[in-house]
Amino acid sequence: MDPAALREQFMAEGLDRDALAADPVDQFQRWYQQAIDARLPEPNALSLATVDPDGQPSLRTVLLKLYDADGFVFFTNYESRKARQMDHNDRVALLFPWVALARQVKILGRAARIPTAESLKYFATRPRGSRIGAWSSPQSQVISSRSLLEEKVAEIKRRFGDGEVPLPHFWGGYRVVPSSIEFWQGRESRLHDRFRYTREQDAWRIERLAP
Repeated sequence: MDPAALREQFMAEGLDRDALAADPVDQFQRWYQQAIDARLPEPNALSLATVDPDGQPSLRTVLLKLYDADGFVFFTNYESRKARQMDHNDRVALLFPWVALARQVKILGRAARIPTAESLKYFATRPRGSRIGAWSSPQSQVISSRSLLEEKVAEIKRRFGDGEVPLPHFWGGYRVVPSSIEFWQGRESRLHDRFRYTREQDAWRIERLAP
C-alpha cells in the first residue's frame, strides 16, 4: 500500500462514531494492522512519557512487543531511568505517532512489571546479540567511552561462551494498563476527528473530542 494514498484516503474518510469498535484494543488492532500494511517504518514504535520524583517529565521511544486486552507491553532494563521513574510513579502516557497516515493513538494508564516467566518467554526469542547487549549495558548510567561498553560485551561473550544467554535479573517487561485511549484522525482545515475511550469499571465510554 502507498502511505501517501492511504493518508489522503483516511483524511477524506475521517473517523465516525459508528465505525469504532466497542473495545479500544480491537480498534487499536485495526489501526495497527493498517500501519503494518502501509509498511510504515517501525509501526510499533511509541513515545513513553514518565515523571521523576521532582515532577520533571521524561520522554523516549520504545518498541511495543505485545498487546492484548490486559494492556500494552514493552521491555527495558529495570535499572534504567524510565524503570526507576515508573517504579516511583506508575502513571504513564504512550503515543503512537503514525504521522504518515495522519493518525495518532494516545494512551494514559498505569505501568507494572510483568511476571518473570513472561519476560523470559520473550527474552528467549531475541537475537543472541540483543540478549548479550541486555547484559552489557548499564542503561542510563554515565560511561566515559564506548570502548568500555565494547569491553563489557566481550566480557559477557566470554562468560557465556556458546551456551545459553539467560534472562538478566535486572531486565524485563512492563505492561501499561490503559485508563483511556484516544484515536486521532487528521482531517483538512485542522478539523480533526478525535474519539476517547475511558474505562468505567468493566466497560468503556466513548466520547468525541473537539480538535
